[in-house]
Amino acid sequence: MDTRPKYGARRNWKPSAATSATPPPGCGDGVEGTVDSIVFRSEATGYTVCRVKAKGAAAPVVVVGTCAAIWVGETLRAEGEWVRHPQHGSQFQASRITCIVPTSAKGVERYLASGMIRGIGEVMARRLVARFGADTLKVIEKESARLEEVDGIGPKRRQRIKDSWIEQKAVRDIMIFLQSHGVGTAQSARIYRHLGSDSIAVISENPYRLCDIWGIGFKSADRVAASIGIARDSEARARAGLAYTLETMTDEGHCFCPKPELILRAQELLDIPAERLMDALAGEVRACRLADDGDRIYLPRLLAAETTAAQRLRQLMAAKPRFEPIVVEKALPWAAKRMGIEFAPAQGDALRMALSEKASIITGGPGVGKTTIIRAITDIFGVRRLMIRLAAPTGRAAKRMEEATGLQAQTLHRLLGYEPGGGRFVHGADKRMEGDVFIVDEVSMVDLPLMAAFLEALPDGAHLVLVGDKDQLPSVGPGNVLRDLLESGVVPATRLDTVFRQADRSWIVHNAHRVNQGMSLELPGADEETDFYFIEAEDAERALRAVLDLAVDRIPAKFGFDPVRDVQVLTPMRRNQLGADNLNVLLQERLNPSGKQLIRYGRVFRVGDRVMQVRNNYDKDVFNGDIGRIESADEVDQELVVNFEGKRVTYDLSDLDELVLAYSCSIHKSQGSEYPAAVILMTTQHYKLLQRNLLYTAITRGRRLVCIVGSPKAVWMAIRNDEIRMRRTWLRERLGGAFR
Repeated sequence: MDTRPKYGARRNWKPSAATSATPPPGCGDGVEGTVDSIVFRSEATGYTVCRVKAKGAAAPVVVVGTCAAIWVGETLRAEGEWVRHPQHGSQFQASRITCIVPTSAKGVERYLASGMIRGIGEVMARRLVARFGADTLKVIEKESARLEEVDGIGPKRRQRIKDSWIEQKAVRDIMIFLQSHGVGTAQSARIYRHLGSDSIAVISENPYRLCDIWGIGFKSADRVAASIGIARDSEARARAGLAYTLETMTDEGHCFCPKPELILRAQELLDIPAERLMDALAGEVRACRLADDGDRIYLPRLLAAETTAAQRLRQLMAAKPRFEPIVVEKALPWAAKRMGIEFAPAQGDALRMALSEKASIITGGPGVGKTTIIRAITDIFGVRRLMIRLAAPTGRAAKRMEEATGLQAQTLHRLLGYEPGGGRFVHGADKRMEGDVFIVDEVSMVDLPLMAAFLEALPDGAHLVLVGDKDQLPSVGPGNVLRDLLESGVVPATRLDTVFRQADRSWIVHNAHRVNQGMSLELPGADEETDFYFIEAEDAERALRAVLDLAVDRIPAKFGFDPVRDVQVLTPMRRNQLGADNLNVLLQERLNPSGKQLIRYGRVFRVGDRVMQVRNNYDKDVFNGDIGRIESADEVDQELVVNFEGKRVTYDLSDLDELVLAYSCSIHKSQGSEYPAAVILMTTQHYKLLQRNLLYTAITRGRRLVCIVGSPKAVWMAIRNDEIRMRRTWLRERLGGAFR
């Protein structure tokens, strides 16, 4: 029997109106017994529905309430009252739940078999209890060397069990502490990993230390601070709130905030007088936690990145080249003959510029020959036996460069390298990269910190070619690098605008350019062959059904695409009925409904699932936007192994908040990727996000097939809205003027 907790199995279990009820036969005013199974649990709030084998009861009873942590096999003591739920019948509504480690051999076995300790599953739990009986938990905690007396446990596994037991106890203490201060329990393991065994003492002294932990943040810290009595107008709260406000703006893509606006926003958040906030801001600047640059307030890392990017680019352009100039008028005919093509005038201009300038930019939409130019550049420089380095922000974009040129290409992160444990790239100002020519594709999605790190690591004499589409959405991270470089006028640039015959036969390319020019979509006749479809669905329910039908059944059946590997559902947002989160749950249920799984933060991960990494993790060498497939799930060690295009990465339970299902993703997250088939949701439910560059970016993600599902009104709203959401950056000004 599988005794592991099935958290999330009943997603729709919610508190409901209930009436008083008399206790079942054999039960009193309270409940005490062994947890038999967990029907539902919210890791965020601790709300739990479980079945308990209660003392005196003939059958398990249902207990409903909130508790910090609970495991099958534990002894539970609950205070509250008996009620009758209109749907679920008699249950005990607990006002307080206390969990007690079991003392009987049978209880200990079920407790250990529930998966609460890494390295122990059902079989090993049986063996341990057979050897040590009711004293098993005491042996694990105080005499762990004796565990090696049990078949299957060696030194390594014994240490893993001991460490997991210690961590589990500490995490539970943190859960109970946080819950007592009104904070959910889901992130307790991460807090323990970050702050260690002193977590409770550190949080009690300064709860705003929680702001430093990824996935926790200011709001949770503020709840704890209020609960332990820290004044609402305290300096600690003011400082933390200012930093949080600025961090929130960087999440929106900004690099800085004008001082008056920062004070105003923080005042709205904190309800603290502006004078107190000004004093707190001055303190943060003195402590170098924030930076004041001419009344522009930065996070220090972003000010450093902006300054470094501007300085290094100017230094690069002024430095002497590492090789003799290319004779352009001979190189172009040679490359055209070698490739069997004739360059269009704009392509010729782009090549002349790329071959002769120290730094240059090539921009243009789909089908205009950017990849052809990259191949020509590598061919020409390759004949000179120069060292050519190719890079892109994502693994998929790098792979496309490899396929086009036959040369190795890497992601920018891997090109820069990483020093495990050091928290920095291997290459930088003190150790420049090797290479003569550096070509970077998909530059529109490179954020400011990554571009600064790349430019700082370039050799002074290197030749740099940046390639991208300025009309796509800007980077997910802060900055608007490509647009800033183009608008500064400092770096020579060429725009390609001629769509070539082969690409011009594609309705995807045709409609991408129409959208970019503010024109409505154009659809082929009923009998024409096409790679572009529009399916009208005015209401959300119909749109949802159409998307699921297309992605799961119709597209794979008609075009032969693998629904998990080849079909990507794109939507403007993460949340709501037509957001990526809900779509992922529905698509997982249709495409991968069963198999080995782990559950964390209410999300189910199964072997075979398509998943996306949502933050840079340099220690694992995986980065925001990387997509992989779950290869294995170990319920005993509580680990997943994800295969990212041949690289296997292990995640334990505390890491799983870095992963999301990726059957569907936001259009912003799809940047830099191309998919054989893209299904795009575009409805008026998304009206706040409907923009021309959003729709344009979505359409250009589909390589062989694009299906838009939604309303004509929503599509036209997006096309008509060409207002660029300006990001606050100062890179253009730093490039065009004196350095500060």
